[in-house]
Amino acid sequence: MSNSGSIAVPAINPPHSGRRTELLSTAANSAAGLVEGFFEWFGNLGIFFWQVLRAAVTPPYEWRELIRQLDEVGSKSFPVVVMAGSAIGVIISLEARYSLSRFGAKSMFPATLVYSVIQVMGPIITGLVVSGRVGAGIGAELASMKVTEQIDAIEASAINPYRLLAATRILACILMLPLLTLVSDACGLLMGWFAQTLVEPLSFHQFIQDGFKGATFNTFLPQTFKTAVYGLIIGLIASFQGMRTRGGAEGVGRAATNSVVLASLFVILADVVLVKFILVVFP
Repeated sequence: MSNSGSIAVPAINPPHSGRRTELLSTAANSAAGLVEGFFEWFGNLGIFFWQVLRAAVTPPYEWRELIRQLDEVGSKSFPVVVMAGSAIGVIISLEARYSLSRFGAKSMFPATLVYSVIQVMGPIITGLVVSGRVGAGIGAELASMKVTEQIDAIEASAINPYRLLAATRILACILMLPLLTLVSDACGLLMGWFAQTLVEPLSFHQFIQDGFKGATFNTFLPQTFKTAVYGLIIGLIASFQGMRTRGGAEGVGRAATNSVVLASLFVILADVVLVKFILVVFP
């Protein structure tokens, strides 16, 4: 006896299809959370910057704290900047002498060293060195004040913490970065010339004359003063990370680490943008 109807075969789902769908959903939610957190962080940073800017232009001004921060950022960063600039000068001198000798262009050594140090390596190395020392210091100091409720006490005393704590540190970074860059450039050129002289005698007067031949103020000044933007980035991010800290001692360490990492990253990104901007405005 035959059956005229067909037997329905139930659909069998692959054993891992549900797991795969769950993983994809989790990944999508994580990506959405990261994007949302990214824009939220930038929004909070913009609000913080506006609050600091508004407090900075409103009297009374914290001149004493500003002078203290100028010393903290400038004088205490001086030895590190000198060592970094000197090392960069020696490295560029060794590399340039070897490369130029291969192509028979040893006469271009002074100009190569001067332009490499002042236009390329000096500003960015100074920005990264200061972001490591000053960024960590500001982030850790303000984070410690935040978790111990010192910032709340300052605000309760009718003192604007954005003016006293953040604006002074940001302005100090803006003012001191170009000066520290000049120090780094000078040490780099001096040590680069010294390293060259040990191998092949070259008078310092001849080195300066050949190195700066044909140079104008537009060749070097924009590269130096763009570090003021680095100072703004370092001071702003470090102050922001410090003043929004939560979580006790762990939060202080996290704020210091994030200040250094984010400030260094944004200094490098800013350098990319500013180099293009300077090449367009000062051809």
